[in-house]
Parts: sequence; structure tokens; C-alpha cells
Amino acid sequence: MAANNMAHAHPKRRMADEHPSGDPRFKLIDRTLKRYQYQQDALIEVLHTAQEAFGFLENDLLIYVAHQLKLPLSWVFGVATFYHFFSLEPQGEHNCIVCMGTACYVKRAAEIVAALQQHFGIEPGQTTPDNHLSLATARCLGSCGLAPVLVVDGTVLGRETPESALATLFELVGTHADATAATPASTPVSG
Repeated sequence: MAANNMAHAHPKRRMADEHPSGDPRFKLIDRTLKRYQYQQDALIEVLHTAQEAFGFLENDLLIYVAHQLKLPLSWVFGVATFYHFFSLEPQGEHNCIVCMGTACYVKRAAEIVAALQQHFGIEPGQTTPDNHLSLATARCLGSCGLAPVLVVDGTVLGRETPESALATLFELVGTHADATAATPASTPVSG
């Protein structure tokens, strides 16, 4: 009888809650899906969890989320590309988002972007070759009274200038290139 049981034994089976890839980060996404009971209107929260777990939203993640929420992939992709806080590409160690909304634009946000492009050698949407800094722009960050505004590693900085933005980023990435010592201080905003 023991030999008969051995013939029907299966190799080690995957745990029921383990993702087929074996990547434990999917458990975080699955917990969020369960918390929101797989409701389609939880898409943004699920995408936030996925990006926090993986660092960016690669195509396989978007497909997984679309499948789990029973949404068209085009809808999930549309949401992921509409909001500035989601990224489809790997990001640098530090992230800088420059607001290009009307109030910031009129107060010379484009000059800040140009200075960052010149000094770091990247365009918005790119990451430095050493993966220290990713640069992005956004339509509006909702802090118009503090224009021009940057969000650096999740912290809102208001009343920025090209010099103050460069000084902040040089301090983060350990570069002291052309930052001037007499730059005006940024105004951090809690949020």
C-alpha cells in the first residue's frame, strides 16, 4: 500500500497564495486586491502598491492587474500613463518632478527644467546613466500658490529657481558642479 501511495505523490506544490512567478512581491499586490475586494475602482491603489513593490510598472504588472481586476489592459495602461506618479520605466535612486502647470510655467519652470537638463544631461522622462536621478515633468502638482514647484523624493519644494533646484539635487546625488553657494533656500511644504 505504501508503494501505491508513493506512485501518486506529487512534487512539492506551490502554496495557494504564491504567484506563479514565485516573486514574493506579488503578495503585496494580492493583499491590496483582497483588501479592496477586487473592485475595479481600486485600480489606482493597486497600481500604487505594485509600483512601491517593484519600483516601476512594467508590462507584466499591468497585465496582471488588468487580469485580476477584470479590466481591459488599455484602461489600466491609460491610467498608469495619465498620472505623473506612475512610471513605466525603472527610476533612479532620487526622483525630481518639475511642475509645468500654468502658474509654475509663468514663473519660469521651463528655466528650471533647462538647467537640470544641462547639468545632468537628461531629458524629462529619463534617468542618469548612474541611476542616481530621474527627471520628470507634470501638468500640475496642485501647489500653484508656491510656484514654481518641484517634488523631490516625495517632498514638495516651492518658490524654486534654477539655482535652488540644482543645489538641492547636487546635495542628493553628491555632485557640486555649478551650484552657487548663495542660492535662495527652497521652501519645503509638508504634504
